[in-house]
Amino acid sequence: MNKKQFIEDYKEAFGEGAALPIAFWHSDKPVAALEAMNACFFPAFEKVREGQAVSFDATTMKCGGGKFYCGLAPMPEYVPQFVSEKEHYKASPHLVQDFVARLEIEVDKHKYLNIQRLDQVEDSIEYYGVLIFATPDILSGLVSWACYDNASEDAVVTPWGSGCSTTIRQVINENENEGQRCFIGPFDPSVRPRVRANELMFAIPTSRL
Repeated sequence: MNKKQFIEDYKEAFGEGAALPIAFWHSDKPVAALEAMNACFFPAFEKVREGQAVSFDATTMKCGGGKFYCGLAPMPEYVPQFVSEKEHYKASPHLVQDFVARLEIEVDKHKYLNIQRLDQVEDSIEYYGVLIFATPDILSGLVSWACYDNASEDAVVTPWGSGCSTTIRQVINENENEGQRCFIGPFDPSVRPRVRANELMFAIPTSRL
């Protein structure tokens, strides 16, 4: 993919005011100074949208689920019970365990997760994919793009899961498998208050770009 051309096409299609795509990847060194996030890390995307890169490791990302889905630490033992009996997002902890097992998540060999606006990412960086904050009209266009040359019924999917699992983790897995699916999220009720009310995220693995 030609990063510059993609950004130009994106701006032409959706206007200069559209939120620019955001890339993410693991590395041995952070691209930004580490700042602790005591809860969900999604509010950090606001900084990224404004042009400030962010980096996390297992000590600065405090959310146990976030650390796990981002590949920074193993899953805390309490997660299945918490998701089922505290958040009431699944009928039983067993269903949560089945969901997690299918994702086959391992702690990444690199210590840091970096998130940066695509137009600022160095050309040498191999990122997993891009995340786009999209209004309904922009989302319509992105889905149309994704289905234009892909006749698969799952060209665009909306999997269940936390915000970080349906965007970060699904894209990592899809890219590693050289897949073609794109993802819409987050529908997690816990993360919705942490993103803008009129937007969803459209996630594209680099293998699809």
